[in-house]
This record gives sequence, structure tokens and C-alpha cells, in this order.
Amino acid sequence: MQDSPPTATLKPQSSGFRPIRTPRAFEEIAAQIRAELAAGRLQVGSRLPSERALSEQFGVSRNTLREALRSLEQVGLIRLQKGARGGAFISERGGQAVAIGLMDLYHLGAITPAQLTQARIWLEEVVVREACRLATRQDLDALDKNIGEAAEAAAAGLFELRARKHLDFHRLLTQITGNPILAVVMNGVLDVLAHFISEIGEQENPYVLPSRRRMMKHMRARDADAAVAEMTSLLKRLQRSYLSRVGPSR
Repeated sequence: MQDSPPTATLKPQSSGFRPIRTPRAFEEIAAQIRAELAAGRLQVGSRLPSERALSEQFGVSRNTLREALRSLEQVGLIRLQKGARGGAFISERGGQAVAIGLMDLYHLGAITPAQLTQARIWLEEVVVREACRLATRQDLDALDKNIGEAAEAAAAGLFELRARKHLDFHRLLTQITGNPILAVVMNGVLDVLAHFISEIGEQENPYVLPSRRRMMKHMRARDADAAVAEMTSLLKRLQRSYLSRVGPSR
């Protein structure tokens, strides 16, 4: 990981950390760090005290502390940085935990492909309606640019790039809404969907780009009902295509 100067450091004496008394010490350490964040004593970019200082405050070994820090890193709450200016920092990637959780549920079979694609259709209706209302000229131009890049990737036979551009189109739409909760949820769903698409393999979907262009005409006209109808029709068609290639066990 690239070194970068820390923005803020939590001083050991300013924390509310207490010695650990439970057998599953790493879980309580993680809980206390979350509590510090909730209380406002830790903020995005804050650096936690050194491993030595934290081990002394919690009254645990460094191995136990590292286990707790790794668990927090896995859910995206902190980032561990190596080097002279390294350490444990409160992460700015606040939505990663949702994406990881959804991916885990998908791998466990708790989320089926049918549920995944259905949830996407429901979410997209809200996103398109709000994006149609709020989009600036620059936003619409960025969406048009994405469509052009997807078309170039399709013409070059670059399936992975085309698929990524198609998903990026939905991320751009969600950003236009300005709602961070909606963005976090949608990004998590799209991350799982990208994994699902890679599992079922390449397929030509020549109707996607024409549908995109029709929807953009509706968005520029601020016709939210027509834009939503176009997106929903496309996503339902994609859903049927995706599910037709899924084995009976899924």
C-alpha cells in the first residue's frame, strides 16, 4: 500500500478504551473501536495509536490486537498502511462493509440470482426517477460518454470492459441522486451482480445500447415515467436472459 501522510492521530490518553476481560477479546476490541467512532472521538482519516499503545490499553497481546484490526479492515472500517508513516486509519470507504456482506450472503446461497436481479430492478426504479429529476447537463453528458465507451468496447469484442461500462452506467445514475445510502446499497448490489455475470459467462446483448439511448432521450426531456419504463423493461429482459443460464441448484 502507498504511504500517505496521516491526517489526524488519536492520542492514547484521549480514547475511551478499556482493558479486555472477555475470552473473545478481538470482538470486544472491535466493538470498542466502533464505539469510539460513534462517539465522534474517531473520524475518517484518524490514525489509531500504535500497536504497542493499543495492546497496553486493551491489556491484550499484539496477536489478539492484530486479529481485531484485520476484522475491522475486512469490513472496510479501517485501512492498514505499511511503512514509516503507516498504521491503522479510519477508512473513507464507508460502504465497503455492505458490499462485502452482500457478497458473503451470495456465496452462502442466502441471496439467489433471482433475488439479486429482482432487487436491482426495484432499486433502479427509484434511482432513475430521482436521476431524471436532478441530473445536470454535465451529468447527462457523462452518461452519454459512458454509452459511447460501452459501444466502443462492444465493437472491439472486449466483453469484460463492456460489462464494466454497463455497470458503471448504473453507478453514475446513482451518484446523481446525491443519496449516500442509496449509493452504498446500489454499489453493493452491482458488485455482486458483476461477480454473477462473470460466473455465467459472456453473452451478446445487442438490445442494451439502443435501450440506453432511448432512456437518455426521456431523461433529457425530464420524462421520468418513460425513463423508468425503459429501464425496467431492459432490466427484466436481462433478468430473463441471466436466469436462463443459471443451473437448477441456484
